[in-house]
Amino acid sequence: MIRFFFVALGGAVGAVSRYAISILPLKSEFPFLTFITNILGAFLIGLIAGISEKHSLPENLILFLKTGVCGGFTTFSTFSLEAYQLLENKSFLTGSLYMILSVICCLLGVWLGRKSAFVFE
Repeated sequence: MIRFFFVALGGAVGAVSRYAISILPLKSEFPFLTFITNILGAFLIGLIAGISEKHSLPENLILFLKTGVCGGFTTFSTFSLEAYQLLENKSFLTGSLYMILSVICCLLGVWLGRKSAFVFE
């Protein structure tokens, strides 16, 4: 039962952090705020994974950070809706660019996060 508490607490931290980014005054056709949120989340989960491989972190801390914070912070459902809406509105170039850059940059973020874990050795 305590594991659920750590996931829920981390999820709250992640969701509030995501909301704080979403209210920044940046408006454009390209959904930059979701894009940036997902890249930051990808970097963070990569960093956490890298650190947890090198150090034996408590399981509850890993649940709090990876499942809770990162799960509550990243926005795959929002990304999917925004991509769909761009395509539905016939913004094919912007929608395609958004989808391709999101996948590539988020994979790069995970890679950079894992590589950055060496700082915590």
